[in-house]
Amino acid sequence: MLTLSADPDAQRVTLTACDAMPIRIITVEREYGSGGAAIARSLAEHLGWKLWDEELTKEIARVAKVDTKVAQRCDEHVDTLLYRLFKVYARGSYERTLPVAADTGAFDTDRMVATLHQVIDDVAARGASVIVGRGATYFLRNREDAFHVFIYAPIEEKIRRVQGIGKTEKEARHLIDEIDRDRAAFIRHYFQAEWPHRSLYNVMINSKFGDEHVVETILQSIATLDKFTHNAAAKV
Repeated sequence: MLTLSADPDAQRVTLTACDAMPIRIITVEREYGSGGAAIARSLAEHLGWKLWDEELTKEIARVAKVDTKVAQRCDEHVDTLLYRLFKVYARGSYERTLPVAADTGAFDTDRMVATLHQVIDDVAARGASVIVGRGATYFLRNREDAFHVFIYAPIEEKIRRVQGIGKTEKEARHLIDEIDRDRAAFIRHYFQAEWPHRSLYNVMINSKFGDEHVVETILQSIATLDKFTHNAAAKV
């Protein structure tokens, strides 16, 4: 069971494990520019879990037997709409590093999705993982040990964050619109669902109040869920 304990010095809530933690995987889906990747990193650090963001891309490349340098070169070429949609959705926050063979006919989008599914299932089986994007919420939607989070933010907040990585306001607006539109198209094609599909998420949180607030809200939500599950099991 999980318990919440207050740190009187830091005035923040921390998560401690008393017994086995029923939630073994957290997926973090997010609007582009909402800070989801940084929030996922903080979650992993709080829990002492492995963050699967850039490392997930590397694992996909390893399973697909594709050099990530090939992926970077392929990213610079024009390809089909669906292929581009996959790259936009699957790359997570780690830009321009998706495992793609030079012969795209031999390693097409459908095979990439199958590889992605295989890798995410393997990561989930290991547990103690925070997974950023890449359709993990949809692939793991039937796992009882997975907790699914969606991070969103007002447009002004997203523009501010994207400008923080060196983009102009015009570039930020373009990226925010294009990437989220393409993510939605990818989910419609492969999962026949709208993005975000609200019923899949345990919590949907506005990041405009700060990353620390979001992290603590997620941890509290997991603790509350565990308490409810533990109490329900005790009554059986």
